[in-house]
Amino acid sequence: MSEASRQQPAHGQPESGGPRPPLGRLWRVFFWFVVAVGLAVLLRDAFDLGADEPTRISYSTFREQLQAGNVAAVTVTGERIEGRLNAPAEQETADAETVEYTEFVTYVPSFGDEELLGMLEAQEVEIRTEPEPDSSWWTILFTGLLPFLILIALGYFIVRQMRTQGQNVLSIGKSRAKLYDRRREQTTFNDVAGADGAKGELREIIEFLKDPARFQSLGGKVPKGVLLVGPPGTGKTLLARAVAGEADVPFFSITGSDFMEMFVGVGASRVRDLFETAKQAGPSIIFIDELDSIGRHRGAGLGGGHDEREQTLNQLLSELDGFEPSESVIVMAATNRPDILDPALLRPGRFDRRVGVDLPTTKERLAILQLHARDKPLATEVDLEGLARGTPGLSGADLSNLLNEAALVAARRDRDAIQPEDIEEARDKILMGLKRQGLALTDDELELLAYHEAGHAVVAVTLPNADPIHKVTIIPRGRAMGVTQQLPEREKYIYEQEYMLDRMAVMLGGRAAEELVFGTATSGAEDDLKHATDLARKMVLDWGMSEELGPMASGGQRQQVFLGEEIAQRPKYSEATARQVDEEVQRILEESYQRASQMLQENRAGLDRVAEQLLEREEILGDDVAGIVQGRQGEGT
Repeated sequence: MSEASRQQPAHGQPESGGPRPPLGRLWRVFFWFVVAVGLAVLLRDAFDLGADEPTRISYSTFREQLQAGNVAAVTVTGERIEGRLNAPAEQETADAETVEYTEFVTYVPSFGDEELLGMLEAQEVEIRTEPEPDSSWWTILFTGLLPFLILIALGYFIVRQMRTQGQNVLSIGKSRAKLYDRRREQTTFNDVAGADGAKGELREIIEFLKDPARFQSLGGKVPKGVLLVGPPGTGKTLLARAVAGEADVPFFSITGSDFMEMFVGVGASRVRDLFETAKQAGPSIIFIDELDSIGRHRGAGLGGGHDEREQTLNQLLSELDGFEPSESVIVMAATNRPDILDPALLRPGRFDRRVGVDLPTTKERLAILQLHARDKPLATEVDLEGLARGTPGLSGADLSNLLNEAALVAARRDRDAIQPEDIEEARDKILMGLKRQGLALTDDELELLAYHEAGHAVVAVTLPNADPIHKVTIIPRGRAMGVTQQLPEREKYIYEQEYMLDRMAVMLGGRAAEELVFGTATSGAEDDLKHATDLARKMVLDWGMSEELGPMASGGQRQQVFLGEEIAQRPKYSEATARQVDEEVQRILEESYQRASQMLQENRAGLDRVAEQLLEREEILGDDVAGIVQGRQGEGT
């Protein structure tokens, strides 16, 4: 979606009437016109002085030619003597040098020559005199004043640039918030697909600003702060722009980093200026993007606090919960890291309403795809519903990028409309990475890779709780040499233990196939082993899925090193329990590996068939894998 909003500085007001050229632009045009005229005059004088210039000779040569009677006429202008020699045919005593010039010029020495006039009269030379010309006033003006004009203009431009960039000392404490022009803002809730719950919460705030009496009659108070929380790319900033388009009130937008400066106290000053401006324009909305850049937990970190950030945060807290009521100003903020925000920000009376903007569901992904497909020609064979089901975990930004990549792929193939294979190519590029060109694998390496991926596929097909296979490929993409891609049939929010065990068995199917067929182990299972180990550890520590430890959560929470709070914390279990945890993780992994090996041994013929098809075709769709494993060769060939 294009950026259609017109932004103005928070302290500026839109001008009325037609557009007028800025005064600074007129001054620049006039300045460069004067410079061009001056350079033209200087160049004209320089060319005039150098045009048809006679041959310059030394004064001694001039006297010799004068005594020899070869000078016909001279014109004296101050110390300049310009003359004409006699024709070479008339010069019986002329030397070779005389033939080289007819018109000449020379200059009288600074100490003068008292004998020159007598010599000219004795040789009957025609003498003409010219007054010495005065210097052009244009030349004097521009050679004298032009450097000063250039210096003055450079100084003016430097000062103007410093003001534009906010480096002027007098305005360094002013807010950098942008005021959206409501008459030009085109983003509305109709441009935001999905996120129905978030839009409902935000519509209530907009209605309160438009008609506060309806809520106040029942004693209701609108929240002072609304915090949009969600993963990156889920549309938090887009929702804020939609609020700016829907609300008929001033909307000030700023990012958290715009408050920060190298000077302590500048951020707090900008916060005060922002709220003062918003209150004067009230009712109004302030939107702070990336709130975590200034709202981090105070006093955290290995090196102590950050004075500028903490003072900025203190001022923000004061403005949100000051002594004066500020119901006319609503503060919205967005972050994808709410766990590091200071608790004082989240208490009631400040950011007391948290609006979750989660990853879209299948229905919401379909709405997002339909929204972004409005300006793209899609072939009739394109199934957006199937694409929505096959893209779990993708955010709205990912889906927009998916259709954009598909359009680029179709353009490279000179198509008039986007075909399903274009979308599939774009989807593989986003989920699995670019194809690695120029990677030369030997036949043995290709065979080992094919059996590794076939091991994943066969185990996934035979286990009852595993996700369906979408695609199996041995085409290297990104950091992976091959991929067995599984997609769930529907969104899952609660995972059963049986599903976890089957998932780990599928992860270990590649290593099991290597040892079954080749009797060896390779480094290609590195990523599989890491994910399987992490999953087994979470089952033991977080979800209580251990026969030995029982239903106990032993504190396997994520470590936040940058907060500095958990560096010195000891585990919430003893060393004996730690040993039990390791043994349980090892037991779960070993059992999952044995299940994968058993499935492959029971379906060895199917494993060979899938590997052969991968070596032949490099890529097998998920619907064909089951038929190949069961020996129905007609399917998938």
